[in-house]
Amino acid sequence: MKLTKEQVLDSFARTGGILKGHFLLTSGRHSDTYMQCAKLFIDPVEVVKLCGALSEKLKPLGADLIISPAVGGIIMGFEVARQLAVKNIFAEREDGKMVLRRGFELGSNRVVVVEDVVTTGGSVKEILELCKNAGCVCLAVASIVDRSNGKVDFGVPFVNLLSLEVVSYEADDCPLCKAGIPVTKPGSRNLK
Repeated sequence: MKLTKEQVLDSFARTGGILKGHFLLTSGRHSDTYMQCAKLFIDPVEVVKLCGALSEKLKPLGADLIISPAVGGIIMGFEVARQLAVKNIFAEREDGKMVLRRGFELGSNRVVVVEDVVTTGGSVKEILELCKNAGCVCLAVASIVDRSNGKVDFGVPFVNLLSLEVVSYEADDCPLCKAGIPVTKPGSRNLK
């Protein structure tokens, strides 16, 4: 099923996944808008629909493994892998660095890195490096939302359902900070 930009935005709106305020992004940048995929993932119907649309775009690549960054990409990675009928693993942060744990191995697979939202692509780039070092063929990166509006370059195709530019600021130049608006951190980067 192909989804339009409006249909994807409607999924976010229906589930309360577009947040407005003052947010600290995983990248360290600040923004007044946060795309909270965790709200989408509350509704299994939305997960199946969105991941199905993404899986259709990925199917021709012939991947045999999906890898995602924990925590945000785990549910999505699993559903994309399920719909493609391939294996699924995730990397997680240990001592500030993305690593494979839990007995996961990359082998020489043909992989797609799946992330829920990409802003600067930092976590995805770490996973691409893990895959490259393991001898994998990295076929593509896939996400529901590309907040960079196509500006992030992973060196492989970047497949997404929604590409838009959400304004973000370096912390030192943030007008929301200067206005005294409290910042919140809705992401999962600093989970212990």
